[in-house]
Amino acid sequence: MASTSRTRTGRGRGRGRGRGSGSSSLPPPPSTLPLIIEEFFIVVYEDPLVKKELPKKFADYLDGQEPAKVYLRAADCGPRLWTVEVLFDGQGRMYLDKGWEKFAIAHGVDFGCYVHFKYEGDDVLTVKVFDGTMCRRYYYSDDEDTDDESDDDVKPCIHPL
Repeated sequence: MASTSRTRTGRGRGRGRGRGSGSSSLPPPPSTLPLIIEEFFIVVYEDPLVKKELPKKFADYLDGQEPAKVYLRAADCGPRLWTVEVLFDGQGRMYLDKGWEKFAIAHGVDFGCYVHFKYEGDDVLTVKVFDGTMCRRYYYSDDEDTDDESDDDVKPCIHPL
């Protein structure tokens, strides 16, 4: 059986691109869109307890705001905020410094972990930790206090089905 192909000529019907002079519904090219960096991740390749460099694009996104500290909140872990000092090196690089070690220990951040950050505004970053198998770690805390100096007893979360 021979295959036949039909050539259709447009009559202005259908969903084709057309050649009309109407306004385009296509979005502008990516180079003209404003840069919005809300989510990013880091991979822990070295000592998980030392300061961690955040992506340069995120540091650029803050563009001169350069907070002295940020507040980390473990996703699905209640209102607790962990205060972490931020360093900028003058070369456009941003680091999580003092306070990161405490957060990393409490949340089991180790070699090979992927740490996902979502910028919530007001210097708050929501954090999700994924282990080396790419599975997310869940946590909960008995401590509803948001004071960093309180007991840091953080237990693995029992994930509901």
